[in-house]
Amino acid sequence: MVFYTLSAEKTDRPQLRRRGTECFFCHAMGNKGAPSLVVASVIPDAAGVPAYVTTFIGTIDHREPFEQRWGGWYVTGTHGSQKHRGNAVASDPFRPLDLEETGTQNLTTLAGKVDTSKYLAETSDIVALMTLEHQVGAANRPNAITFQYNRLRRDGMNDADWMQIDGEIDDLTGYMLFVDEARLAAPVKGTSTFTKTFTERGPRDSRGRSLRVFDLQTRLFRYPLSYMIYSDLFDGLPTPIRDRVYRRLYQVIIGTERGEKYAVLSRAECQAILEIVIGTKSNLPRYWESNDGPIG
Repeated sequence: MVFYTLSAEKTDRPQLRRRGTECFFCHAMGNKGAPSLVVASVIPDAAGVPAYVTTFIGTIDHREPFEQRWGGWYVTGTHGSQKHRGNAVASDPFRPLDLEETGTQNLTTLAGKVDTSKYLAETSDIVALMTLEHQVGAANRPNAITFQYNRLRRDGMNDADWMQIDGEIDDLTGYMLFVDEARLAAPVKGTSTFTKTFTERGPRDSRGRSLRVFDLQTRLFRYPLSYMIYSDLFDGLPTPIRDRVYRRLYQVIIGTERGEKYAVLSRAECQAILEIVIGTKSNLPRYWESNDGPIG
């Protein structure tokens, strides 16, 4: 990842400028020193300025409780009795951590919150935001593993180094399988075509199943394996790392080395995602495609 800035001041000749280490204060924090994407949840004042010091929650992903998400963001969509931090500001300077939440939940339009005529849409779809959060986490982990691997390889890899890398690979595996996903307490529904168009972009197996199909009743996706397995980022992992990720995913899915961490995955779910991946993912290791029996 390479970071650039663009001045917010109006100019006849706007310029993107490549930036150095000052971006890494936030964009490498908590990601093993590797450059990373950040989706933050903050408490903003009436001007939108966040109270970083005490309220910055770091990078939000699918593991974060619903009530901690989207501070400082506009959010449209219905979500029942669940509450989030979106659409709200702390307008009292003497109470900078107290959000005014009246009229901030289950919005279907941002009219009245912001001049929507200046934007391409008057919505900030909650399903798209949830997908973004997941995708950022699924991008940062491979990036961090690659960063660590390249650094360790320069010094000569030893068994202890591989144990460290394998621990990070298991973390990525768990993330891709949504084992720590924060479950929804009520159904979620977006306010744009995103739910439909995102699903349509994904490859489907012979039975019409796709890793891009949403659930939105109790969790984000119907089948608990990240669609990021199809990404250039995943395919571009260093070969020894990618081979280990494939092996760990396979071990968990077929049940040979699942362990307590992966107990949330049912046999039916594992069978489905195994069949979907075999039917839709190119260049799989041969041992994946040779497994056509039931999950153990």
